Amino acid sequence: MRRFRTDRLTGTITVWLLGACAAFALAGQALAQADWPKQPLRIVVGFAPGGGNDILSRLVAQKLSERLGQAVVVENRPGANGFIAAELVARAPPDGYTMFSATTGTMVIAPAVYSKLPYDPLKSFAHVGIIAYSPLVLVVDAARGINSVSELVAYTKANPDKSNYGSTSPLFTLPSELFKLKTGAKLEFIPFKGSQETATAILNGQIIASIIDPAPVLPHVKSGKMKLLAAAGSARYSDLPDTPTLRELGVDVVLDVFMGFVAPAGTPPPIIARLETEFAAIRKMPDIGERLRAAGMPVGGGSAQEMTDTIVRELPVWSAVAKAANIKLD
Repeated sequence: MRRFRTDRLTGTITVWLLGACAAFALAGQALAQADWPKQPLRIVVGFAPGGGNDILSRLVAQKLSERLGQAVVVENRPGANGFIAAELVARAPPDGYTMFSATTGTMVIAPAVYSKLPYDPLKSFAHVGIIAYSPLVLVVDAARGINSVSELVAYTKANPDKSNYGSTSPLFTLPSELFKLKTGAKLEFIPFKGSQETATAILNGQIIASIIDPAPVLPHVKSGKMKLLAAAGSARYSDLPDTPTLRELGVDVVLDVFMGFVAPAGTPPPIIARLETEFAAIRKMPDIGERLRAAGMPVGGGSAQEMTDTIVRELPVWSAVAKAANIKLD
């Protein structure tokens, strides 16, 4: 009688079990995609209502709800430079029902200036994609009579006890501190929970300046209550062609900001792929483009992989900037 070798039989069974597990996993993913979404989704924003991050999230939530047939709720969790919201999402169940409104600030700048974070921008999340880019702008209280960057620097040196700036997160704090280093400006940092709060502080004279996202300040620039001095991007903002960049003015501070979404690490790939597809469709909607441009956030394409690649590329760049400038915000 022919005998089977035990090791061969064991190997055969092992291969069969591995194949069966893989098949079950694929079937589970397919089922998760087919059955998703069956309940409301939430987008967690790390700042108070009114800022660019919040405005973008609410516009996207409305369109995503229409396309998915489920409510998409925006939940504001301000505090700790957006870290509270980021950690909340990083620890959420990876089931496709929770996303974080992520920006260059939380994904790139924060890791560059903080030694310890409650999340890892690459390991804690499944990246979904980029929706828009937001140029940062330098604005001042128009009542101060400051009409240029050089006048701002001169004013702060002459009035250090009256000079301060507002910021809600490392996204604004790092370029602000870099601006101080490059120009010698004497500006004291004042923290706020959201960009709308920062804008209000400029209007009521609590602070004199801010490097900030355009959405909450452009209406006040148009009304004459704030003065727009410069943009902080690599190129002039298309809707503000007469506003020079800081680099054009001889101040080497350049930051192009992406705005997108991430889910908890481990979210099933079919769900991430579905969300990526939906966001790509939302980016192409004419009314979304118009509304985001009006808020100072030009639509910009970016797949999940492009978002990951951007973070991987930008992390060492800004870590080097922070190290060279000796900027640590721990």
